[in-house]
Amino acid sequence: MAAFILEKLCRGCKRCVNACPVQAITMLSHLPVVDLTICVECETCMEQCMHGAITFVVPEEGNLDG
Repeated sequence: MAAFILEKLCRGCKRCVNACPVQAITMLSHLPVVDLTICVECETCMEQCMHGAITFVVPEEGNLDG
């Protein structure tokens, strides 16, 4: 499963964008967007996120806070 951004926790710092070794994350407005076809699930973005806004488990619908 590819990286999933928890928008409520994201602060738009771009650390994940800069850390991604395959450039699977880009910014759209002020939030990162993961290209699911490129993500190699290395978890580097999750390790670099200071706000805990990246997960590799999609939360259940209606519970987007993680």
